[in-house]
Amino acid sequence: MLSRQITSTKTLNICVECRNRIIRYLKGRSISQKCTSENTSKRTGPLSGYRILDMSRVLAGPYCTMILGDLGAEVIKIERPGSGDDTRSWGPPFKGSESVYFLTVNRNKKSVGVDIKSKKGQDIIRKLATKCDVLVENYIPGKLEKYGLGYHQLKNEAPHLIYCSISGYGQTGPYAKRAGYDVIVSGVAGLMYITGPKDGEPCKVGVAMTDLSTGLYAHGAIMAAILQRQKTGQGQHIDCDLFSTQVASLINIGANYLNAGMEATKHGTAHPSIVPYQAFQTQDDYILVGAGNDGQFKILCKILDLDYLHQDNKFSTNKARVANREELLDILKKKFNSNTTQYWLNLLENSGIPYGPINNMAAVFNDPQTLHNNMIQEIHHPTAADVRLPGPPVRFSEFPRPVPTAPPTLGEHTDHVIKDLLQLGSDEIDQLRKEGVIQ
Repeated sequence: MLSRQITSTKTLNICVECRNRIIRYLKGRSISQKCTSENTSKRTGPLSGYRILDMSRVLAGPYCTMILGDLGAEVIKIERPGSGDDTRSWGPPFKGSESVYFLTVNRNKKSVGVDIKSKKGQDIIRKLATKCDVLVENYIPGKLEKYGLGYHQLKNEAPHLIYCSISGYGQTGPYAKRAGYDVIVSGVAGLMYITGPKDGEPCKVGVAMTDLSTGLYAHGAIMAAILQRQKTGQGQHIDCDLFSTQVASLINIGANYLNAGMEATKHGTAHPSIVPYQAFQTQDDYILVGAGNDGQFKILCKILDLDYLHQDNKFSTNKARVANREELLDILKKKFNSNTTQYWLNLLENSGIPYGPINNMAAVFNDPQTLHNNMIQEIHHPTAADVRLPGPPVRFSEFPRPVPTAPPTLGEHTDHVIKDLLQLGSDEIDQLRKEGVIQ
């Protein structure tokens, strides 16, 4: 928290007015620095003590805040009374009464049901913002300003606040008011154009990678803003969007066009600049094999009993292999099709060649490396019994992975959060509930 990083505002290079606001913030935070929930009070981690106000829905924003929660932050998820996050209804499948989609990206969070369209609901959000370090939202640009909850409106009372906006195309520009959905943006920003079989229809990626990448970018930007705030004492606005994320993620394919005018094409599982680097059909399935350099290609040829290939000038260098792609692939396809996937997996074991099968979900979650990396989390849920989820992919030497808290039921923590952080009494909370302001 800011209060742990700054012991005196005199050392900050900021104006008197901002310094006074920060002092008021620090005094307000001293009322309740400690989360009183039994589960979350035991959580530790790099972000322990930081509080996130999560006003996002669906995937990119919730994925970002879940990562922050995995790192120990207290995440307060604001949801619409009655319906909550859109993904609560995205099924089947359901686990008990809960959508599996929602469960997947909302562990380690507290759910608070607030009607932000009401004046009293807006007042609750403003007060919570002063008690939080970070706010994450993914409304259409300008929407929260209408409710008095935009960055520049909250900045006056919470100059420390890091306000991260996630949108489809950015806060400004010709597309700013467009709704941002992963599959649409993946098309507009070029990913779908280069995904799929050669000469086939454009294909979407199997999971919403544009959404997920945006959540990752947002998480990283928030961490950087936290570090900067330690130096300046001030928060800031982060403008993060799916479109920019996907354009940036074109990486070498985008740079090929920008620097060489090379238009992209679909290659299926193949690579435009490396050969071989793709899936090959076997007698019973497929196998993925790559040769990232000439040395690896030489080893592959020896394993396949095709030594003459790496001695041929048409295939001896990667540049030559790319130029003679079709001829080489015809030879390799026939070879791999002569035996089973398991046969080739056994032959390539410990070869130094990148290779692997194309696994279905059953194979993925029974894979020995998945199990070794503890990538399956089991969480007890109050209405969905035991929930199994893909776990965090990063491990810390000094941060043992804590037991996660269950994805919340709608409004599960409303009373606790409002009573603890806003110091409202039971009668006031009951009245807000009667008026439909909270759930």
